[in-house]
This record gives sequence, structure tokens and C-alpha cells, in this order.
Amino acid sequence: MEYRETYESWLSNPYFDEETKDELRAIADDDKEIKERFYKDLEFGTAGLRGVIGAGTNRMNIYVVRKTTQGLANYIAAVNAQEKGVAIAYDSRRMSPEFAKEAALCLAANGIRAYIFESLRPTPELSYAVRKLGCVAGINITASHNPPEYNGYKVYWEDGAQITPPHDSGIMAEVQKVTDYNDVKTMDQAEAEKAGLYVVIGKEIDDAYMEELKSQVIHMDAIKAMAKELKIVYSPLHGTGNIPARRVLKELGFENVYVVKEQELPDGEFPTVSYPNPEADEAFDLGLKLAKEVDADLVLATDPDADRLGVRVKDSKTGEYHTLTGNMSGCLLEEYELSQRKAVQGSLPEDGAVISTIVTTNMAATIAKAYGLRFIEVLTGFKFIGQQILGFEKSGKGTYLFGFEESYGCLIGTHARDKDAIVATMALCEAAAYYKTQGKTLWDAMIDMYEKYGYYKDDIQSVTLKGIEGLAKIQEILETFRTNPPKKIGAYDVVSARDYKKDTIVDLATGETRSTGLPSSNVLYYDLTDDAWVCVRPSGTEPKVKFYYGVKGASLEDAEEKSAALGKEILSMIDKML
Repeated sequence: MEYRETYESWLSNPYFDEETKDELRAIADDDKEIKERFYKDLEFGTAGLRGVIGAGTNRMNIYVVRKTTQGLANYIAAVNAQEKGVAIAYDSRRMSPEFAKEAALCLAANGIRAYIFESLRPTPELSYAVRKLGCVAGINITASHNPPEYNGYKVYWEDGAQITPPHDSGIMAEVQKVTDYNDVKTMDQAEAEKAGLYVVIGKEIDDAYMEELKSQVIHMDAIKAMAKELKIVYSPLHGTGNIPARRVLKELGFENVYVVKEQELPDGEFPTVSYPNPEADEAFDLGLKLAKEVDADLVLATDPDADRLGVRVKDSKTGEYHTLTGNMSGCLLEEYELSQRKAVQGSLPEDGAVISTIVTTNMAATIAKAYGLRFIEVLTGFKFIGQQILGFEKSGKGTYLFGFEESYGCLIGTHARDKDAIVATMALCEAAAYYKTQGKTLWDAMIDMYEKYGYYKDDIQSVTLKGIEGLAKIQEILETFRTNPPKKIGAYDVVSARDYKKDTIVDLATGETRSTGLPSSNVLYYDLTDDAWVCVRPSGTEPKVKFYYGVKGASLEDAEEKSAALGKEILSMIDKML
């Protein structure tokens, strides 16, 4: 009953404040709740922490934030990089400013300068700030699109990307070494400011970030031509995107930007949605209502930390608004960026590359190859795209042209090393203006692309399994697939089976085995006949196991039917395992 002992120690230790103790006293008779809060430390994963806000070792609170920051500070000291400092940003969630401040004061107490934003900022701006200020690391307090009871703590390294090997395991090890909360350092804010170890940042970074975004514009002529005609509805979903997204559109000259008033202001309760995810239809209910009132061309919504962008586009023939999935908007932007850069510049760099993740649509590779570009596939997580950009810079070989992942995130330019929904907002509005000069909508451009490359349709099925038992079940599902890989899934034969944990790709016809060429990860992937595929992986941020899949059809209707049939088959497979 170690968790009980840990619980009692929090109640008796004078280090913990009375408010925390009151919260813990209130659950004194609920053994299950005590166990959930104390059976383990909140796990520092590959990028940091994410968990429910509350008292306990397995929750997000100021003490867990301090302890984690102490581990990070110890790692920074171990690599002798204290002089470089750390940039800190936060979003609109409950306790975000408080967690950011606690992290900054812990760093300061360790002699490491903290550059903390004066108010909430988007994730991509934090990524930009790390490199702009020459910091060794960055901390971003956010739980992205999770429900309101969550918060998180993401760590970035000096290249501006979320931490990758060897730094992820190195920081993780240092965090785990901090076992006594009393050993965690902190200091008074006024003293930290006086010592030059607590530095507030804002406007100068905002302005520089804006200029980086605007430098990515290809068709300023199209924007000028359509600035008065194009109608854009935008929602920040109560998050960080409101000011930067509106600012960049205004500075480029777009005159008809309508903001969803009910979702405009930052609010950690996210009162208009059950959770602030631009992938969810409910996130667009208010935006679509406004779009119909003003006859908007497109409707955009960013998640709370503004690294993901959801999109709805108008079909001029029916007047209806179509949903663009992350795969669809990513491919639309990929095609626009590559085709127009080639048109304007005459050619694309010979060493040009497009980067995407293993769970992203096969269409991404098809487009890249059509332009004679190298296509690089990486593990799930935008940090691996960032890692490739760093590799290009270090080697002097390779030019980054575009990168995206299916989870509604892309990056145009190399100013940031994470998904950037602000630059994506700007680029989609630019693309809409350009196609409008051609007498087309974004939906028309999407259909043109399908006609050119094939009707790809990709989807995902998720199973949520909460708590200790849920985690065990998720692992059981993965192991079932690993030990008994399917030879057929629905109407498709399995051509090859990839196991990224074992680092194997097995050709089912020949039995030939080769390496995946990617780092170890608990992910299974099945290449199917007819350019279809299925991938199984546990979520890194939520208690879910995810089944990604894609098909290619002869038409929109055909692709829809094939996707629905494959999705139904996957759900049937899952049901048998539960």
C-alpha cells in the first residue's frame, strides 16, 4: 500500500500548502481515488507531462511542475548550458500562468535565466523564441486540445523542436532522480528579476515571429486582388490563436475576417465545447452558423495552443461547407506550396524534401513524388519532422519544403520546429485568395487534386480505456496484434507487416524481413493491397489505442464506401479483443 504512505506523507509534510492538503483530506475515504492520484509519479513521456489538474504525484500541480523543472535544470547543468537560458510560454488553460511562473522560478533558483512570455502565446511562437533567443530549451505549459481538467508541460530543445534522443531520455532520467520534493529549488520572483534570472518577453518576439510568417507568402498579388472579396470566419476556441491569427491576416490586407465572438476570449473552461478540439464537429457549430450569416468562403478554428488547424470550406455549387480533415488540408497546402513555388521560381530545389509521419495519408508521398521531390516518412510526432530539418541544417544537404501530419498540423517555413496553425491559417487564406482569382474555391482545388492523384480517404478509430486497467488492456491489444498479425483485413490482403518496436518489415508473400529504419516505437503498421493501410498505436497523450487507416477509391463516393467498410472491419476486430 505504498500509495497510501505517499498520500499520508503529503498530508504531514509542511512543504505542501494547506489548500493542497484540504483537497487530499476530502478524498480520505475514497481509496480508489487515492490510488489513482498516488500509485505512480505523473509520467514524464517523450515530450513532457500531461495529466489531470489536482493534488497528488500522478496529477498536474505546482509541486509536480517544480520537481520536473528541477530535473530539467539538473540536465541543463550536466551539459553545461546554464548560460543559454530557457524560454517559457503558456496557453489559456486552468493554472497555466501559475505553472509557467513556478517553472521559471525553479530555473532561476538553479542559476538558469528564464524568458517568460508576459501573457499567453501559441506553441509555434515558443518554438520560434527558443531559437531567436539562443536558449538551450523551452517549456510550454499546455495540454493542447485535451478536455479542460487537463494541463501539460512540454519540453523543447535548442533547435526549437520537442525533445528527441538523446535529450528526451537524458531529461527523463534526471526527472526520475528527483525523489524528494524538499530538494526542489525555488526563489522569490522579485529577487529573480533583480538577479536578471526572470525576464519577461513579448512584443519584440511577436513582431519578429510575424515577419517570419509573412515572408512565406507566395502570391501577395492574389491577396491584394481578393482582400475585399474573400470572407473568412475564424475561431481561436478560447485559446492563444486570437491575437496572432488576426494580426497576420490584417497585416496582409484581408479585410473580411469574422471572429466567432462566443469563442474569442481565452477561457480555460472552454464553455462552448465539451473539449477544444478542431477535429470535432462541435467545435465548428458556432463558426458555421456565422459563416452562413456572412456567406464565408472558409471557416477556420485553432486549438488552445494554436498548433492545430481545423478547416471547413464552401462548395459554391451547393452552398454547403465541407470538412477538410488534417490529411486533406495538409495535402491541399502541400500541393499549393509546391505548385506555386515552382511556378514563381521556375523550379524547386534538387534536394527538396517533403516530410510526413507514418500515420499520414499516402497521398502526401504521391504529391511529393509528382514534383520529383524526396519524401521522408518519420514516426508519429512533429518533433521527428523537426529533427529532419535539423539534420538538413547540420549536414548542408536537403531543403525542407513542407511537412505535415494527419493530426491537423503542418509547418511552412523553418522559423518554428513544431506545427504552426498561425502560418497554416495565413497560407490557407492566401491559397483561397489565389484560387478565387482562378474562379475556384478551395473545395474545387481539392477535387482537382483528387482527380490528379486519386481519391484518397483516411480515417481513424479510437478506443478510450481509462485508469490502470485501461492501460493494461491497451498493451494487451497491441501484443495480440504483434503475436498474431492479420493476413487479411476486410477486403484487403496484408502485403507487409511493420513492427516498429521490433524494427522489422516482413513481406508476407516472401517472408523477407528488413529494418524499418526508424527508432523503436510501440507501433504496428500493415501495408494492404490497392494502396490501403492500417496502423495501430497507443496515444502518447491520452488513454487511447488508435487505429489509423487509409484507402484509395475511383471517386469520392467509392473512397467513402471503401473507408466505411474498412472502419467497420477494424471496429469488429477491436470488439473481439475487449
